Amino acid sequence: MLKRGYTRETSIRRDRGGRWFDGEIPIEHPGLIASFDAWIDRAPDGRFCLSNDINWAFVAIDGAPYFVRSLNLADMTVELSGGGREPLDLDSLRVGPDDALWCDVRGGRVPAVFDNHAATQLAPLLSEDDEGPYLTVGERVVRPLRVEDPLSGWTPDKGHVE
Repeated sequence: MLKRGYTRETSIRRDRGGRWFDGEIPIEHPGLIASFDAWIDRAPDGRFCLSNDINWAFVAIDGAPYFVRSLNLADMTVELSGGGREPLDLDSLRVGPDDALWCDVRGGRVPAVFDNHAATQLAPLLSEDDEGPYLTVGERVVRPLRVEDPLSGWTPDKGHVE
């Protein structure tokens, strides 16, 4: 039970460039920034939050919650902003209106956009035919969906759905 006067609402936000603020005040402490980058998750109601082993609080995220920084083709894992590494969910791949590649991370709860470095690492897997671009991963052909809003479509009970 929450104590009276306590709330999970905050004025903490992150802009499209990945910069953190408390209201209008920039957060500049490197350790705090690294922690916030690693703690982004979804609250049960679908809003973004910072969540660690002790507690969680709502935050506002403008743009991509996570950035895919690199891709390991040998085991198909992605390295995320915030330092996490996890398997790439091929079924969640999608292309936004700006041709950026997106996937879901954190168990399908949070969208991530591939930065230029990570996207170019996919080049050995990329081909194109009359139906458009696709990836060949082992024996599997993956055609990322083209979507208007790569951030929308998430539901608390199903993760990302189109």
